[in-house]
Amino acid sequence: MKKHFYTFALLVAFGSCIAQAKFWKPAVNPSVVQETYVGWNNYQRSYIMLSTDFVAFDAKSNPITKEAFLQELTNGNYIPVQLESDKAELYYQLFKIEPKSDSSIKASIAEIAFNELQNLKKEGEPFPAFSFQDLNGNLITNESLKGKIVVIKCWYIHCAACLKEFPDVNRLANKYKDRKDIIFLSLAEDTPEQLKPFLARKPLSYSVVPNMKTYMNLTLQLNAFSTHFIINKEGVIVKVLSDFKSLEAALAKASEE
Repeated sequence: MKKHFYTFALLVAFGSCIAQAKFWKPAVNPSVVQETYVGWNNYQRSYIMLSTDFVAFDAKSNPITKEAFLQELTNGNYIPVQLESDKAELYYQLFKIEPKSDSSIKASIAEIAFNELQNLKKEGEPFPAFSFQDLNGNLITNESLKGKIVVIKCWYIHCAACLKEFPDVNRLANKYKDRKDIIFLSLAEDTPEQLKPFLARKPLSYSVVPNMKTYMNLTLQLNAFSTHFIINKEGVIVKVLSDFKSLEAALAKASEE
């Protein structure tokens, strides 16, 4: 009987190792994607979303927290690589930057990771008190948004990345237009005189609050644009996100809770 038990235990352990190893296999060759900055940048834009929730591993395949993972990236010694998985979750692992790799790769990763780390630290905190007036003269305050999920886009007219997202965020707002408990709000650095003619040419399906440069820089302490916030019905920051794909996934999750 003992023999059968040990055989079964070994089979279970072996099966577990096989399943685990599947998650640890890089989806790409870590050396190849860092041969050129252009190659790395294309890979990073398509497959690496550091804003979203993911399972993190260090360079030795040990599980670590997202915060520890981002902290390692800020040191400029690693690249994040997506791992193969048959599950819905994302799995990322740290891989050493090759000595011959373009120094721009190291600088880019460190900057992105630093911004994501600052964003992560905001999650779980109450969104700072506010009293805004949008371009239509509507007063928007913490009190008026109680009991609502609030999606906030921070941007400015001359931010190319911010404008590139317009079709996507408009589609997202339209998707949830029948949800009375979800509000889409945008904070813009620009003045009403700048925004009104601009938005007439390039509409945004969010309420737009002008003159928010000081608030975003000093109160929200933003390091990059565009940045998206999801605030829950209690006024707490659920997610801070730097890309649309992460925003879409996070809102889908928040809207079900």
